[in-house]
Amino acid sequence: MSSDDISVVLSDDRQPVDTLVIGVSEYGLAGLTAVDYLADQDSMHKVGHLRTTEPPFITPFENGAPRHHTRLYADEAASFAVVVGERFVPPAQAGALAAAITTAGRKLDASNMTMLTGAPVAHGPEDHVPFYIATPAYRDSYLDDTDIRPMGNGFLDGLSAELVARGIDESFPTGVFTTPTHPQAPDAAAAIRLLTALGAAHAIDIDTGPLEAFAANIEAHYQGLAERMEAADSEQFLDDRMYM
Repeated sequence: MSSDDISVVLSDDRQPVDTLVIGVSEYGLAGLTAVDYLADQDSMHKVGHLRTTEPPFITPFENGAPRHHTRLYADEAASFAVVVGERFVPPAQAGALAAAITTAGRKLDASNMTMLTGAPVAHGPEDHVPFYIATPAYRDSYLDDTDIRPMGNGFLDGLSAELVARGIDESFPTGVFTTPTHPQAPDAAAAIRLLTALGAAHAIDIDTGPLEAFAANIEAHYQGLAERMEAADSEQFLDDRMYM
């Protein structure tokens, strides 16, 4: 799949922004939850979308109203835009999508790109913090005055790998904020950590209060589910012992 197979459609009344933030459908949905939350803010408005000609084909809808699976929203006053990608990105298509997103960034006059994503890694509570992987130009411009920690040794793959590799090759400031993510989706707590890192690095004022309430509801739901499953297992164990 070539970059020509992905169309970048932007409105004519768009204004320049400094930062382009990307989140797509991945493990735990932390990055997607974060950018979707930003897109729902009153200060944001839709400025375009991306269209692909290759599978998987999806057209999301809500209350009977369809929408493009990969959309762009902007807040010109805060000088940032977001890419909300609800479509899973197959590894073979990551390069083409990265090229299309880079094209969209150039058309928006963005001076940097920031991807938000979760990491499916074993971790303890002390690791519930954001980490970064970033090109030197991004670190110098946006991370020197923050306490965000660098991620240790490893490798990126998929869309984040393609975006960062392009940033290295083209000396374009590109960063990834990541955090350990749980499989129960959406991991709203992880999304909050990503938004906190984004706000600190780019001086963006983000009110995460409603998302924190949502995260608490999700945690309570899964905690209740775990308790019911434990109770069911205990009852099954007692029934089994009756016949010993």
